[in-house]
Amino acid sequence: MHLLAIESSCDETAAAVLRDGKALSNVVSSQLEHADYGGVIPELASRLHQQNIVRVVNKAIAEAGISQTDLDAIAFTRGPGLLGALLVGVSFAKSFAYGLGIPLIEVNHMEAHVLAHFLMPKTPGFPFLCLTVSGGHTQLVLVRSALELGIIGETIDDAAGEAFDKAAKLLGLPYPGGPHVDKMAQHGNPTAFVFPTPRVDRFAFSFSGLKTALMYQVRDATKVNPHFLEENVADLCASYQAKIVTVLLEKLADAAKEHRIKDIAIAGGVSANSELRQRFQALCDRNGWQAFIPDFAYCTDNAAMIGIAGYHKFLAGKFSDLSAVPFTRS
Repeated sequence: MHLLAIESSCDETAAAVLRDGKALSNVVSSQLEHADYGGVIPELASRLHQQNIVRVVNKAIAEAGISQTDLDAIAFTRGPGLLGALLVGVSFAKSFAYGLGIPLIEVNHMEAHVLAHFLMPKTPGFPFLCLTVSGGHTQLVLVRSALELGIIGETIDDAAGEAFDKAAKLLGLPYPGGPHVDKMAQHGNPTAFVFPTPRVDRFAFSFSGLKTALMYQVRDATKVNPHFLEENVADLCASYQAKIVTVLLEKLADAAKEHRIKDIAIAGGVSANSELRQRFQALCDRNGWQAFIPDFAYCTDNAAMIGIAGYHKFLAGKFSDLSAVPFTRS
């Protein structure tokens, strides 16, 4: 069974082809134009998706070594994401499926991040727990099956990825900021600065106060020493990153122990962070848990993860129709 998957939730135009749940191609076109603005411009993102989607889909089909008529279904990201960006992918998928006379499958973007683990040779067993961390979401997800995913905790304000990106902008680092904070942190002292631990209930997350604390730290210290930022940027990145990772992993550990789960996973764009990956593996080793981390290509937004989620829906006969419209929030 050949399935075409389309992802357009934010600033990556992506398409992939899967054969029986195995990725034959996974093409991602990143919109570098947003770097000039220090963040994603929604209207620009949707226009760039319109320019790129035909080329990206054709490339994914060509790299898979098949033709359009070999496709048996089309999966697409219905949401959450940017409305204009999603509209491009949803409209293209519906038109393409209608033209080919094949089924249409809608996919939740965040569920796809979790199911990206099933693109890997080593997969978690059910039930498993997944910490999903991205630019727009931070969630603890209890996964009972490929079609039963329940959120047991999430952020009440900023997501972890958003906290990284906003900190990078504050510190004068390029966009996208998360990878640059990670890179700078590798040269800094994680105990040089003390940041507060967010106090929220059980498995909820909050990162807005942490971001504000960094802002005040830089503002007040710069009044005393105008060169404070340039002299301390690596230590600030290391300390800030260490606090975010600590918060994430403490919540994850508490949830794993409460639910008595032994297979533990991380997913989403922030799961590419080097400190999070290292400390996550160490946490699992200490507790005798099985750790699961996707390859980098499946951490950030991509269409193969949409494809694997769509594949499981295909097997269950869960199809969409031409009335499907995007949704912006999960």
